Amino acid sequence: MKIKEIIVVEGKDDTVAIQRAVDADTIETNGSAISEETIERIKLAKEKRGVIIFTDPDFPGEKIRKTITERVPGCKHAFLPRKAAIAKNGKGIGVEHASVEDIRQALKNVYEETTEWKEEITFDELVAAGLIGGELAKKRRQHLGEILKIGYTNGKQLYKRLQVFQISKETFYAALEQVLQEEANDE
Repeated sequence: MKIKEIIVVEGKDDTVAIQRAVDADTIETNGSAISEETIERIKLAKEKRGVIIFTDPDFPGEKIRKTITERVPGCKHAFLPRKAAIAKNGKGIGVEHASVEDIRQALKNVYEETTEWKEEITFDELVAAGLIGGELAKKRRQHLGEILKIGYTNGKQLYKRLQVFQISKETFYAALEQVLQEEANDE
């Protein structure tokens, strides 16, 4: 599988994991304090070939994703479910721990940002669905993020990602129904 875009990852181990799974070039941020030089390389990469941001599904990874999104708008995004990124020994989380198949799957389900978005799903709908507030909200958001392949989010991030990635009402409610159905089956 050859990837045209340049994939932005956090470090060398992520690059090794990506290149085991697909034929692709990467830019490494080397942590969440992204240098100005790295931002300029990402801007150039976006202009020339396009960029896919593929960071770890944890707080530092989300911070990197947010920084790049603010500084280099219009990038594409690949998300890895948390459970696919956990190290075999249970200590550590990251792209470098994911299987070849999980990496390929994430790269097949890339989302492209849109800067001109219309509200499909309201914040109130998220509250009514039990995705914001309430004891099951975090678990539901995590599961919903896996189904929609948009990563784990807090309530505000979920609202924004649904809009920015133009998730339709139909897709959202089908995924929510799946979450609620599996929740009911577990009880």
